[in-house]
Amino acid sequence: MAQADVGDDGYGEDPTVNRLQQEVAARLGKPAGLFVPSGVMANQVALRVHCHHGDDVLIGEEAHNQWHENGAAAALAGVQISVLGQGGLFRGADVEAAFKPDNQLYPPTRLLCVENTHNRGGGRVWPLGQIEEVCAAGRKLGLALHLDGARLWNAEVQSGISAATLAAPFDTVSVCLSKGLGAPVGSVLVGSKEAIHRARRYRQMYGGGMRQAGVLAAAGLYALANHVTRLAEDHEHARLIGERLSRLPHVRLVAEVETNIVVFDVLEPLPMAQVVAARLRERGVLMNAFGKRRLRAVTHLDVNQAGCEQACDVLAELLGQAP
Repeated sequence: MAQADVGDDGYGEDPTVNRLQQEVAARLGKPAGLFVPSGVMANQVALRVHCHHGDDVLIGEEAHNQWHENGAAAALAGVQISVLGQGGLFRGADVEAAFKPDNQLYPPTRLLCVENTHNRGGGRVWPLGQIEEVCAAGRKLGLALHLDGARLWNAEVQSGISAATLAAPFDTVSVCLSKGLGAPVGSVLVGSKEAIHRARRYRQMYGGGMRQAGVLAAAGLYALANHVTRLAEDHEHARLIGERLSRLPHVRLVAEVETNIVVFDVLEPLPMAQVVAARLRERGVLMNAFGKRRLRAVTHLDVNQAGCEQACDVLAELLGQAP
């Protein structure tokens, strides 16, 4: 990062940012890319590229752009969200059933969004056939298609299917560099040259146009070169946590562990999730409360197997169970 060759990215003149954008676009099989500070901005810029105020957007249950983007879809893009399926995944028939025609009675459905892997669904990976099915349904209805691929690299490693293949049906795709890949900052939105030209305007509108951003882009390039295949280690560590949790009474996994996310419920008579999270923090273990009784644990490159085992021991002790 300290040695990055930099320029003014506001004018498209930062060579390291340009190289990162080209690299991600090539990996995902798209013509162009745009570096943005966060996954939230990538998703919100995509909404502006594809929609107008008052349009309807179809998403999976508990999708990131509904739960974790602070109402930006309504406040910034001015769109309505319609939720499909269960656990984050849905079918082509769900798309057809939720579609709203463009007339004076309805908010017209313009965009279909897929999140892969699905965060709140426990890091679930979409089967390729199911992606193709829902995208075909969307195309038939004339919808634009956006993939929230913040953890698409995890889906690639888990499934053995290239990120380009997983991204192929979509008009725009956002991918994150600062999650499993370990970069400190940044996401990239990719798509057609026309879509990214429009996205650049909205990035500037939302305050995401940066100057010598190559210092950040250099970290993203390093992460892509060195940290993609090692995501398999994170998946192994998450499965370890899932296996340990499955042995505890009054603990229920929300979904089978597929990637680097473990979502689980603590059932009565155990304390509420916020209480459990606070007590874990006191013992040096960080987990998010995802609901009244739901918690999320995420593995990453800074957590080794010993750390995961220690976290499980602490959790078991706090819940009154032997390791």
